[in-house]
Amino acid sequence: MSAKLLAFAVTVLLILSATVQAQSSSKKNNDDPDVKPPVTAADLQIVQRAQKILDSPAKWNRSDTRVCPAKAKTFSLYCALEKAAIEVTGDFQHRGAAMQESRFVIDEIAPNRNYDHRLMDYNNDPKTTFADVQKVLRLLQQRIAERLTKESPSK
Repeated sequence: MSAKLLAFAVTVLLILSATVQAQSSSKKNNDDPDVKPPVTAADLQIVQRAQKILDSPAKWNRSDTRVCPAKAKTFSLYCALEKAAIEVTGDFQHRGAAMQESRFVIDEIAPNRNYDHRLMDYNNDPKTTFADVQKVLRLLQQRIAERLTKESPSK
């Protein structure tokens, strides 16, 4: 009887250990500022939708706080991508492919600015213009389209 109980206890401990490791690993990936998740066609649609959301300077909110009200009439770069993700997929992932690729685009076009929050700080930077935000979205669309082509399985 004690051998069965010991085997059961060991099994439970192994399962709990695996669960904790999986959760820890998942949190690490969700918080990794350099994670590069695979892109999907939905990511391309998210960027295209964000371009429509931010299609005029009057719709641009250059005072981003990364709080995106559902009924907002103006949008920062971050909030346009968040709103687009929700509209396209029904969900928003802070470290999703479209969001991450937009951060990498900003790293390339605004090097050495050392932003704490790349999307928010780039959006709010006094040097950033509406044309710059549009450029980020254009480059983002190109990057995702290129990655889709490269990462798609051959037919």
